[in-house]
Formats: sequence, C-alpha cells, structure tokens
Amino acid sequence: MSVPCWKPLELTSLLHVVVGSEEGQTALVLPVPDAEPVVGPWREQFDGSAADGMPAHITVLFPFLSLERVGTDDLEALNRVCADADAVRVRFATFGSFPNVLYLRPEPATPLIRLTSKVAERWPGAPPYEGAFDEVIPHLTVASGIDDTVADTVRSEIGRALPFQTVLREARLLAFATGRWTPVETFAFRRPQPAP
Repeated sequence: MSVPCWKPLELTSLLHVVVGSEEGQTALVLPVPDAEPVVGPWREQFDGSAADGMPAHITVLFPFLSLERVGTDDLEALNRVCADADAVRVRFATFGSFPNVLYLRPEPATPLIRLTSKVAERWPGAPPYEGAFDEVIPHLTVASGIDDTVADTVRSEIGRALPFQTVLREARLLAFATGRWTPVETFAFRRPQPAP
C-alpha cells in the first residue's frame, strides 16, 4: 500500500494543507457524481469539505492559484491541458488510508497522476498540496479525522457497494468563497473511453 512520505512541517501547516480551506483558494478536481450514492452520506458526516459544497471527487491539484490570480490565460491553459487528455474509465474496488483519512482508490491511477503532473508542470508555483508530499496518490476521500473503529464501520458499509466504475469526463475548477466551494469553470476531456 502506498502511503505519502510526510515531510517535516509544523502540524498546523499540515492540517491546513490536508484539511483546511481558506477564502479565495481554488481546487482543480475530477468530479465523481456516480460515487455520491455510495459515499455521500459518509462524506456528509465525516468530510468537512462535503458540508462546504465540495462534491465527491479526485483531486488534480489543491491548492491551485488563489482566485484573484486566476486569469483568462490560466483558464484557457487549463482548457488546453484537459482537451488534450482522454476521459478515463476508473474502477473503485479497494480502500486506502492516510493518517486519519479513509479513501477509495481509483484504478487505473496512472492517467490521473499524469494529469496532475501536466497541470503542476504548467503552474510550478502551485505544487500539489503545497509540496507536502513526495508522491501524489489519486484518491476519493470518504472520511477524515476518524479513528479505527469508525473507519472499520465505514469500510464495512461502503464495501457492500464495491466495486463500481465510472468515466471521468471533465475537470472542474472550484473556488472557496463565503464558506462554500463553488464552481468557477469546467474543462471537458477529449473523448470518453468506450465501455469495456
């Protein structure tokens, strides 16, 4: 199992990077609406970002540029990056965890890592998770700030709905403003993959 390599950071800084949202922050994510029936009730209870309007998703890059810095050139560049990427059929069949975080693993992960790399290369001043991790691990957070007992319960309940699959067809830029995540722009991928 891959676990991120933690770099030495002050605990408050680490919590800010992993959990916190600040006014004007943006995030580039891959919405996973087909996951909502499976993970939605658990995210509402155990993932603060869900209560703030963040949909079930796989993060491409967070934090991205502050909203005040996002310009037309950035939106056009994001559109080009996404238009050059194929839609990806992913399967969710297994769980993974970070310290106090339970997530679903999207498989295959390689196209998702490639997309994050392309975006990070284009905006080197906005490394994923502010550079807190040596490795980016694509994941769909189900619950955070939980203990092992809660994690076991969530695994058991969600496990009944696994596996499921979906096609990721777009990336979405969201901004945190007035305590909510709101859509800024959506970027379609080149084409959907055919059904298996």
